Amino acid sequence: MSEQPTQSRSNRDAKLDELHGRLTGAVEQLVSGEDWQQAMAFAARFRSRSFNNTLLIFAQHQDAYEKGLVDEPSPSYVAGYRQWQQLGRQVQKGQPGYMIYAPVTARFATSDPADPGAWRRLDRGEKPRAGEVARSRMVGAKPAYVWDAAQTAGDPIPEPPAPQLLKGQAPAGLHAELSRLIREQGFTVVGAGSAAELGGANGITDYTARQIAVRSDMDPAAQVKTLAHELGHVLMHGPNQQEARGHRGVVEVEAESVPLMIGAAHGMDTSEYTIPYVSTWAAQVKDQEPAEVVKATGERVRQTALSVLAQLDSPQVTDGTPPGLERHQPQRSRAVRQSPEPKDMQRAGMEPDGVRREPVASGGVERSGL
Repeated sequence: MSEQPTQSRSNRDAKLDELHGRLTGAVEQLVSGEDWQQAMAFAARFRSRSFNNTLLIFAQHQDAYEKGLVDEPSPSYVAGYRQWQQLGRQVQKGQPGYMIYAPVTARFATSDPADPGAWRRLDRGEKPRAGEVARSRMVGAKPAYVWDAAQTAGDPIPEPPAPQLLKGQAPAGLHAELSRLIREQGFTVVGAGSAAELGGANGITDYTARQIAVRSDMDPAAQVKTLAHELGHVLMHGPNQQEARGHRGVVEVEAESVPLMIGAAHGMDTSEYTIPYVSTWAAQVKDQEPAEVVKATGERVRQTALSVLAQLDSPQVTDGTPPGLERHQPQRSRAVRQSPEPKDMQRAGMEPDGVRREPVASGGVERSGL
């Protein structure tokens, strides 16, 4: 009897090791701007999942596609076995599940929530004492399985209408919404007649003047993309933020990935834009493997983009959860992390004058940081 828990734990650890290997392999593929753009666009469509799980789903679905198990190279909707049954669909025989990480949570209680060391873990079924507050927190991970809609059959999946854009147009209301979020950070938004007025850039973020300037001679889609890029800098790379000390290339990849996710979540085609090669920059980050830099960047970008998307009132595409199946979603909030006041301007990727610039497009394609 005592061997069963040990064997179960051993099997779980083996599956977690397998998951880590798959994840590392998927991350190592993200070495070019094209691959990174594809990953960010996919993460935007599956934003109900963590970035790591997004990569795992994508890699395993492509493997299933190459084996002829599914007809399309990209997943559409994913859910657990019983969740599909709730929607009147059944996983087909012979279809392997996609292994992902699932959180393991535990309940903790304390009479002094402000003291991090005062929390004690509750046993199963144990209730907090009088005067204590209880909270759940993640304490580990375990393997779980999901299946794509293409691996199931049954009741039809009601497809919600997706935003449709003409070339050069921006999603309805997105420019105004992004401008609002920027103003809520204490920055003003101004237009510039040409790149020459911005020192050859498409947009700049001036932390000293608390101002963002964007070229007004670009088409609306490009203006929105640049506006989201600069908002990414405001949220992630303020002068007092420790994260901004990283390599300039990583900083620009992070900022450029934010509009990729925001655009994809609004059905905005970003295929005409590319981002700089991640491998060149990531390889230069001291004491870190490029794959680890990319993985850390991906989750950081995802969290920032999700915080923005949660506060936009513009129409968005679905998040990868099958219509009719409820998953816990973050509460829409007007609170976005505030950018710190400007000081100590000599940070990675920051000009001596406290201005961060997005380089100008060349041949109709924006290239940031190259």
